Amino acid sequence: MTSSTPRRYFVENGLTLAFGLGFLLTLAGQAIAGHADYNNQLTVDGLPALSFGAYLLSSDFAVDVTENWQSEYLQFFLYIYATVWLLQRGSPESKELGRAGPGSDAEQKTGRHARAGSPAWAAVGGIRQAFYSRSLGILMCGVFLLSWLAQSIAGSAAFNEQHLRDLQAPISWAQYLTAADFWSRTLQNWQSELLAVGSMAIFSVYLRHRGSPESKPVGSAHDSTGVEG
Repeated sequence: MTSSTPRRYFVENGLTLAFGLGFLLTLAGQAIAGHADYNNQLTVDGLPALSFGAYLLSSDFAVDVTENWQSEYLQFFLYIYATVWLLQRGSPESKELGRAGPGSDAEQKTGRHARAGSPAWAAVGGIRQAFYSRSLGILMCGVFLLSWLAQSIAGSAAFNEQHLRDLQAPISWAQYLTAADFWSRTLQNWQSELLAVGSMAIFSVYLRHRGSPESKPVGSAHDSTGVEG
């Protein structure tokens, strides 16, 4: 292994590594701040404080984490599927006008149009190619649904824990799915994700960021669509 290999690895994977590190740091920060806030609430209620390890295993921490995850993966899932068919004139987030749809085999380099470096399942036909052709959206949808399920379970436990502190009867998981607490947590995240995606699609029509693939080249016309810088 040459001395340049580690550096090359970090350069070639910098985006994933930087965001992965940022994720771990912010998750740790959330855990520390959440633990302090949770213990403040326990003190107000006249209850003993919870250790940091116990807080990490608590439903309160789990619901806060999973409600953010499900909304983020919902954003990606919807965006992947929506951009197959929906267009936005002038946006680099959109395909070119008139090119809505899944594209031909030639455009997608599938079947007999696959190249030497194409993934193996792109070259075969049938269900394997159909699955692989939609695997990114399927993964995002799956993670969204699992995160949403985890949020509902953790949220139900956290909700009932608070009810028991207030000397109120707990409710079932099915009842929690129709409770205002569940939908308030869910919808406040969904609306923010939809706003963010919609804003990015329309703002990128008129605004630029030099060197970013999320932006058009600085000198591109406002109505140029599907062009990345």
